Amino acid sequence: MTTPPVQLRPITDSEYPSWSDHVAETFAAWIGPARGLTADEALKFAHEETKRLLPQGPASENQLIWIALAGDEPVGNLWISTARVPFIYAIEVDSNQRGKGYGRAIMLAGEEECRRLGHKQLDLNVFGDNTAAIGLYDSLGYAVISQQMRKEL
Repeated sequence: MTTPPVQLRPITDSEYPSWSDHVAETFAAWIGPARGLTADEALKFAHEETKRLLPQGPASENQLIWIALAGDEPVGNLWISTARVPFIYAIEVDSNQRGKGYGRAIMLAGEEECRRLGHKQLDLNVFGDNTAAIGLYDSLGYAVISQQMRKEL
């Protein structure tokens, strides 16, 4: 499959509130089970983390939040912090656009933006049961640099 072209454009102030809520909800769905939190605890934690990392919303220093476009149509989004080594906090392909190669295209576009800004690395975290994302990151050449493990007792 060829990678479809995407363009990244900065998120607008009017798009930010719904994006921020969605990112927190998505993060809560992953972090809750990983940390043994209730759904309410996970959502509270996720909203607090999002507000901590983005105190000025899309204008927060060292934070890049983009909407990915295929032509004029939004197909996903990407959030990278450049405070130290660039770190992907969120990447998502819109549910009706999955399976078309946009995840790969968004990742490659984000990598190119980081290169353009002079960065030499790009880090991310992925939950261990997110096999689709792990497969994508492996295929793009990302290597495991740390691994946290758990055993249920």
